[in-house]
This record gives sequence, C-alpha cells and structure tokens, in this order.
Amino acid sequence: MTTMKITKKHHKHINNPFPSTPKSLSLIEGNLSFNPHALPSQHVYSIGTHFQLVWSSINGGLLSISYISEPRRSIWATIPGQAFVSAAMTETEVEESRGSFAIKDRKVHLVCNHQTIEEIRAVNDDFDWSLDGKDQEFPSGYLGFDLKQALNDVKSKSKSKSKSKSNSPVLLITGWIFSMKRKRKKVEKSHGVQEKRLLDASTLSSSTKYWVLFYQKNRHQIGFQVNLGKPNFELHHPKPRCSHQRLSQIQRRLLGLWWFPLRPKGFVADASVEKDEREEMNRVAKSLEFNRICMTYASEGNERFYGFGEQFSHMDFKGKRIPIFVQEQGIGRGDQPITLAINLVSYRAGGDWSTTYAPSPFYMTSKMRSLYLEGYNYTIFDLTREDRVQIQVHGNSVEGTIVHGNSPIELIENFTETIGRPPELPHWIISGAVVGMQGGTEAVRDTWEILKSYDVPISSFWLQDWVGQRETLVGSQLWWNWEVDTMRYKGWQQLVKDLNLHHIKVMTYCNPCLAPVVCGSNHQSLTCKMMCSQTDEKPDRRRDLFEEAKKLDILVKDKNGEPYMVPNTAFDVGMLDLTHPATATWFKKILKEMVDDGVRGWMADFGEGLPVDATVFSGEDAIAAHNRYPELWAQINREFVEEWKGTCIGKEKEDPEEALVFFMRAGFRGSPKWAMLFWEGDQMVSWQTNDGIKSAVVGLLSSGISGYALNHSDIGGYCAVNLPLIKYHRSEELLIRWMELSAFTTVFRTHEGNKPACNRQFYSNHNTLSHFARLAKLYKVWKFYRIQLVKEASQKGLPVCRHLFLHYPQDDYVHKLTYQQFLVGSEILVAPVLDKGKKDAKVYFPLGESCSWVHIWTGKQYASLGAEARIEAPLGYPAVFVKSGSIIGQTFLKNLEELCIL
Repeated sequence: MTTMKITKKHHKHINNPFPSTPKSLSLIEGNLSFNPHALPSQHVYSIGTHFQLVWSSINGGLLSISYISEPRRSIWATIPGQAFVSAAMTETEVEESRGSFAIKDRKVHLVCNHQTIEEIRAVNDDFDWSLDGKDQEFPSGYLGFDLKQALNDVKSKSKSKSKSKSNSPVLLITGWIFSMKRKRKKVEKSHGVQEKRLLDASTLSSSTKYWVLFYQKNRHQIGFQVNLGKPNFELHHPKPRCSHQRLSQIQRRLLGLWWFPLRPKGFVADASVEKDEREEMNRVAKSLEFNRICMTYASEGNERFYGFGEQFSHMDFKGKRIPIFVQEQGIGRGDQPITLAINLVSYRAGGDWSTTYAPSPFYMTSKMRSLYLEGYNYTIFDLTREDRVQIQVHGNSVEGTIVHGNSPIELIENFTETIGRPPELPHWIISGAVVGMQGGTEAVRDTWEILKSYDVPISSFWLQDWVGQRETLVGSQLWWNWEVDTMRYKGWQQLVKDLNLHHIKVMTYCNPCLAPVVCGSNHQSLTCKMMCSQTDEKPDRRRDLFEEAKKLDILVKDKNGEPYMVPNTAFDVGMLDLTHPATATWFKKILKEMVDDGVRGWMADFGEGLPVDATVFSGEDAIAAHNRYPELWAQINREFVEEWKGTCIGKEKEDPEEALVFFMRAGFRGSPKWAMLFWEGDQMVSWQTNDGIKSAVVGLLSSGISGYALNHSDIGGYCAVNLPLIKYHRSEELLIRWMELSAFTTVFRTHEGNKPACNRQFYSNHNTLSHFARLAKLYKVWKFYRIQLVKEASQKGLPVCRHLFLHYPQDDYVHKLTYQQFLVGSEILVAPVLDKGKKDAKVYFPLGESCSWVHIWTGKQYASLGAEARIEAPLGYPAVFVKSGSIIGQTFLKNLEELCIL
C-alpha cells in the first residue's frame, strides 16, 4: 500500500496567498477496559529503584507514575477510563517547495481507538521468557522477538548507565487496541433510490496487540516504549447473491487491491472466484501495518507548556497543535502584508507560527512535568484539549523519556544530561563584536580602520563572501564552492595574519550543498539556467567541489539514482549525503584547507532542506533522514573541530585563543550535543511579532528551554524586501534597538542582510558607528559573567538567556511574558524596547526575590516585587537591571563605570 504522496511546488509561481493549515489526524478518543481477573483493583508497581506506577481500577482504570519519595506528585498519568494507546492507518501527502514543507493526512482508513489492558507485570533481571509459555498465545507476535529484543536493550542500557547495577524491575503492560465495527446506514443515491451501503471501511474492523515498557534510565528519567503488533482484520463478507456486491473503493485502497477490476453491475459471481478474492484480501490485510501511533495522557487546564525547540511566535503552547519537523522558518510567518505576498509567488514560503529550523520533541510544563521523544519521525503534539495531551507519531512505535525534576532548572539539567550539552566557547568569540561584512580585502581593511577610530572592541570579522559572489536575476549570491576567491580577497592569508596579530579572528561561511561552478551546467534546471546572468565558469576556481563529490558518489540521489538537484532561489545545488561513510572524511579536508589559512570560525548554514523523496546511503526513512540531517551536519563540523584540536602542536595546542568555533541554525533534539553555537536564522528587518525583532527574543528563550543553551541573532535582522508595493528596509532605529538586544546575548554579531543597500548598517554614519561602539562595550561589560554562564551551559545545559519562568515558576505573571523581558543568567534583567518610536519600557519585577533590582543607568533601586514600573529607555540606554548587593551586579556596575559608558 502506498501511504505517502509527494507533490513538488518549486516552480509554481501563482499560489494561494492564504494557505490553510495542513490537515492532520483529528484527536483520537476511545475507551479503556481491563481484565478484572488479571488486575487488582489497586496496586503499586516499582519502576527501577526510584519510580513507581500506581494502577487503580476506579472510574474505568488509571495509571499514574511518580517519584518514590514524592508519591502524591504525579509526573505522568492517564485519563480515567480513556485509552492511552491508539493507532490509525492513513495516507499522507507531503507538499514541498524550496525547503518549505506541508505534511497532510489525506485519507484516514482505519482507527483503533479503544484499548484493553490484559496484564501489568514487573520484569526482573532473572525473568526467563522461555518459561513463560505465552509466546504461542498471540499469533500477532506480541511476545515475539521485538519485545524480547527491547527488554534486552533496556537491560543493557540500564546497566551501562548505572555501572553494572541494574535498574530493574522493568514494567510491562500488554493488551489490545481495537476499532468498533460501524453500523450500516441508509444513504440517498443521486437518482433518489435508497440502497444499503457501508460507510468507508465499515466492513473492516481491526484489532492488534500492543505492549508498553516503562523502565528507569537513571535516577531522574523513565524511558518508555510503545509497540504495536500486526493488524488483525476481521473481514465481514455478505452472503452469496446473484448480483455481485462490489468492494468499495476505500476497501480496495486500504487493502491494496487496485489490481482487482471493478465488476460491472449485474455481474453474476462465481463462488470459487468470490472465495479466491476473499483469500487474497485476507492475505494482503496481513501485510499491512499501522502508520500512526498515538499516546494520550492527562494534563491540567491551567498547565503551561514550554519548549518544543526553537519556536518564534509563542512561549506557552497550551491549546495548540505543534508539528515537529525541520524546515525553513518562512518569510513573515503570519506577519502581514509580507506573508501574503511571499505565499503568492512561492508556495507556502511565508511559513506560519509553527515553522522553524530547529524543533525538538521536548517540553516542560508549569507543573514540573517533562517529556521528550527519541527517534526522528514526524510528530504532532496535540494540546488543544484542556484535560489531555495526545502525541501523534508517524510510525507504528514510539520511544521516549519522562523527565523528573522539582524546578525548571532541574528539568533542563536532567534533560540535557542525556541529549548532550555544548562545549565551552573559546573566549575570543565572546570578547567583542563579530563584525559581519562583505566586499573583499580592501573593504575589510577600510572598515577595520574606521572601527579602530571609534574604539570598538572586535573579536572577529565574519566574511561570508570569502568564496566570491555570482550575479543572478535575484541579485548577488555566493558561489557555493568552498574555497577562497583570491580575486575578491587578494592577499587572503596576509589579511588573516594581520588581523590575528591584533587578536582579531577571521570567520567564514559554508553549508552542506554544492553548486556546479558552470551556471549553464547540465545539472541545472531550465528555470535556473534562465535566472543565471552569467554562463562562464567561476573565475579563478581551483577545484570543482560539485564534480568531485559527484565522482565520489557522496551526493544525495533522486529516484533515478542521479544527484538530486535541489532548487535554491536562482540556482540548483547538490546536497552532501551525510549518511555516506566517505562524506565526512572528504568534507573535513575542505574545512582543514580553510583552517590552515588561519580561519578560526565559520557559519555552518542550512541543514533543513533535505527533500523527502531523496535517497540516502543509509536507506533510512526519508522523513526521519530529513529530521536527522541537521544533527549529522553539526556532528561532522564538531568532529573536525575536535580532530583538529588533537593534531595541533605548540602554540596552537596550548593557546585557547586559537580554538575553533562554528555556529548553525538548523537543529533537532540532539543538536546541542554537537553544535557549538546557534543563531536564529533569517528574521525580517522589522518590528513585527512573528518574524521580526520580537520573534528573535521568543526564539532565544524557547530554544534555551529546549537545550539550545548558546544562541543569538543577526543584529538588525536579515531579510529585507524591496518590492514595488511592499518594502521592508532596516531603519536606523531598528538597527540600534537590535544592537541593544544583542548586547545581552551570547554573541554580538552583525549581518548586512540579504539586501545591504536597502539596510542601515553599523558603518552607515557617525550615529550608527557611535552606538555600535558604545553597545559593543556594553556587551564587553559583562564578559566576566558571560564566561561563567558559557561554562554553566557546558556543564549543566542551562541557557545564557532565560525566560523568567526558569527562576520564578511560582509567579503566575511571568507565564504571561513572551518577548517583553528576559534574564541573563539569574543576575541581570533585560526589558528591550521592541516597538518603533517607543522611548520607555514596562518592566515587571518578579516575586520570589529577597533583594531589589538596580537600574544600571540611574542606580535607582526597585524593591516592589510582583509589581510593574515604567522605565525610560532612550536609544542606547536599554532598560537593564542587576540584583542589588550581588557580586555579579557590583562587578557589572564597576565595569560600566570603568569603560566610561555611563
């Protein structure tokens, strides 16, 4: 049965400007029943040594998990009398256009929404399955190889994490899920004659065995696995008649029987043919599998949900359906009129509130509950009902972890302990401004001289155009052939050396895609050939990396086994197959050539655009490979950093200022383990909520909750628009306000944007340069604390920039905050001005502190906690506070005075 249809929309130029939300499986509800002879009315089961599960038969049956020392505080529970495992069989359509994706459920053929619990059993290390005798009871294979293998895996994981000490017992829950056979219903035919007909797949009902495992992973985490057996179909055949009762179209689709011709009306069936067809239907039915599995469990009406990766529009997701899928964030994301305009000319390119480069199947709640999923399948977290959560996974199994903690800080620590944490950043990247600019050697030297005259603390020059630029109908774009353009950057090595002598590093740019260096290449689509304004080879090229990768057979392939040419604005590109064992070795050599010239950092861009119909070396599911791709991209870069460090000798090995760093935008759950630093991607140069400066704050804080501890944004935003009727140009006021915001993030980095001539730049005039110099010094003021917070991020996974919820979870007001204010660590409170023309900020001082907050510019103390105050904040003077009497606060104010910023 074909379950996924892929529709390409790359070259569709007139589109619906208001695309609907992709249709997905509705929330599934069903009843729970249990075997009263096998289950006691109430019982407490141990899960490992630190957790317990309570079973109660009251109100139809309930499961509740808690920490043994806190039995009254449930960290996960089912809904009384309601099924907590369900499944469906659906058809899926994926619409794709240049890194934007819409995943839709087209037809739902079967839903098993009711559940029985047959048995709850504690499985100890000495349990012998060969003595159980139940293997033969269930032909669906419920106690077959899969479960035994899962139990063996759980045992080995537990022992490895606890140094040979087992975390038994493991808890096993088994039972059935099933669908209810629908009743016949009278319907009107078009000519008015009534006939009896079954709705959809009503002649088909199904059931299957399931098993659920709960096991202790460590003293703060419970792992769980849910698996389904094969569907057991009950086919109800009508008694033989003279006229053939035709199979409905939906039954044929469901059972894959398209090869059976529909018989004409009045056809007289042969009994042997009817029998053969029934047997064939039964045979095909046995080969089918569920492709949706759902877990449903309890929530509280006032429970707030945070996390889900880097999200840009919301902090609290209660009441929403959150898709977990890596993709372009979009241009506008619902802000108008830009989203409408972009959607009109490029299918769904505007995005919406849920589209993001770096999602994560993880959340924590205001009730100190937390959960994350393993694997890379497309998933929807349905939080639309007040009393429940439903996780819908595209697949027939689900694996995840319930995290225990008594505070948001503890939950982040316990979560990142498993998924991984970033390394400490080298101090040079967090010591001053990262100056993002383009233009070639002389432009860099000229700008350097200007910045010296304004006494700007500089950590590095980030030169994304080091590879040279090409002219297309879109404008000036980079050559995606990762070697220095020695015509644009004459004397490249000397430039790098001269800057390094003044403790200023050079950073560059790369991504996992390669463009043919001949614009008219046979690999380019006709549209891209037309959009290229040059057809000759790239000037002064020494290597053709696309052709090298093609010969090595390390490019992602299309259905015909050829390099998959992925549309990207004005040119098509090949994507590196990061699952191929030869890819990492080859690409690391490219990075080494770059670093051997003295480069010490780079943007590792993209990673979110693997087509879902691509073929990769590993042979894994295309959607899972898509979500895993940014993790693999981060891993290759990080491995190179560590390998290079291991080969250094002398000064390079001993001097931490020679350490490498890369930053990236795409990610998934495990990316914090590999990526050294994140940036938030391509915000609009606007004041708007979903894709402007406000969204940069929300993305910073939501990602921090989700394990992305070190993050920042382009100062001033990236995406400008210069259409006849719609213009988004970066204003001077926006640029300066964004400088103020970035002065309190991990890295202070500028970007000229996609249309530099339309935007105000830090070098535009005396005013912008003066503010840039002053705010770069303000960033330098708290370097001492930033070093401490970066170390804390490496050791505990805690973010540098924090939503107030992390430190004040009992204060109801802080749950209402999104972009209005945030904490730097626990000692600095920032309320950025994010609206055009505004000269003050409304600041809330949270409950839970015993000390007051000191305004850094006036020294005024604010001791009324749980109250708001209106604070003057003219350009260059953001509303910032430090804790009164704290060592961090005192040092901050001392440095502020010494740097003459007051």
